[in-house]
Amino acid sequence: MTMLKVLLTSVLLLLVLGSSHHSFAEIVIIVHPSNSAAGNPKTIKRIFLGKVKAFDGGDKASPVELPEGSAARSTFNSDFLGKSDAQMKSYWGRLVFTGKAAAPDQASSDEDMIAKVSANPQLIGYVDSAKLTDAVKVVHRF
Repeated sequence: MTMLKVLLTSVLLLLVLGSSHHSFAEIVIIVHPSNSAAGNPKTIKRIFLGKVKAFDGGDKASPVELPEGSAARSTFNSDFLGKSDAQMKSYWGRLVFTGKAAAPDQASSDEDMIAKVSANPQLIGYVDSAKLTDAVKVVHRF
């Protein structure tokens, strides 16, 4: 019986430690409620990669990121942009160093992200869907 307990404990420990810290969170990409041109995922990706500076309708677009180390940022980078946190840091470092782009603004938390985006129609950001409020409009979920 003791061997079975050890085996079960080991399996549970492996499941907990082996599971991704962000695999269960749903992330939503958010904009100001008045923004009607921000629904194209390809354009959203290009905005967050600094390749375009406007929404499809022509209005200026500025991305906002969550702080380094946040689970939502890691999920956004890997699942939406297809890059690790380290790859994104390097990517933006090169763009900033060469003068091709300014680094995205940062929000200090999901709540700060919602406050920033709800106050400025030019901003686009992302939050964990559990933190979502009606102060912003969701344009994409994953």
